[in-house]
Amino acid sequence: MSQIDKTIGFIGLGAMGLPMARNLIEAGFKLRIYNRTKSKADELIKLGAEVVDSPAAVAADGIVVTMLANDAAVAEIVTGKDGIGNALGQNGIHLSMSTISPQLARELAELHAQSGAEYVASPVSGRPDAAAAKQLTMWVSGSKAAKERMMPVIAAMGRGSSDVGEDPAAGHIAKLAANILVLNTIEILSEVLIFTEQSGLDPHVFADAITSTMFAAPIFKTYGDILASGKLPDPGFKLSLALKDMNLALNAGETSQVAMPVVSVLRDRLLVSMAKGRGDLDATVLQQSVREDAGLPAIRQP
Repeated sequence: MSQIDKTIGFIGLGAMGLPMARNLIEAGFKLRIYNRTKSKADELIKLGAEVVDSPAAVAADGIVVTMLANDAAVAEIVTGKDGIGNALGQNGIHLSMSTISPQLARELAELHAQSGAEYVASPVSGRPDAAAAKQLTMWVSGSKAAKERMMPVIAAMGRGSSDVGEDPAAGHIAKLAANILVLNTIEILSEVLIFTEQSGLDPHVFADAITSTMFAAPIFKTYGDILASGKLPDPGFKLSLALKDMNLALNAGETSQVAMPVVSVLRDRLLVSMAKGRGDLDATVLQQSVREDAGLPAIRQP
């Protein structure tokens, strides 16, 4: 990475973006930041970051990281007034770490190419505590040269990355596939643990046993502990965003003519929770619907 690449732009200081940006600063990068709510950057300003008034100004040094909520937010940052689309220029790189549709990723890649810039997908898997601890997993795709140039940036924010090809949409496809597995894990663990509870077996005992033997994987351990606790954590992955991701997955599946009936059922479970006003709660609130169906008391909320 060239010396000039040590100064990069960063857009999006939400629950995930803020600790990611902090890790970049701690790794020696100088950040130029744009965020709609400027006060969210106060901590980073104390660490040496510069806050600017437009997305275009963020792109002054040729590299911009975006960590935003959805397709509309990313598209606006790129194509809107004072967006980064016309500001990156020759040899610029847009490192897109949001979970967005494969279609939008390909459209943005084509748009950036018109001005000589490149699009690198690197959406992340992990909750905010993993972001703070640099334990995120990145799903990376784009041209070989652009990916190599971005590797120091990516490495500063996570524990590892998976290179899934040169198609700018491939990283986002992989992330959606991973989220299907995460949300199905939450749903099936909720059903299993409530089954054990109603059948007279302590769900804590079962969760500890199953996640240290047959299903000894981080995802099962993390969500097994959360779901068995009977408490709802602070939002690490909002239910509204989970629903957004499952809709993106189903839309992409339809485009590829892949039927995903289990994902359709999961989307409907999420939709029911949304209708009950749970969109801003953590996605593990899915267990609430399972408890209600079983006639059990509600879980405790933060």
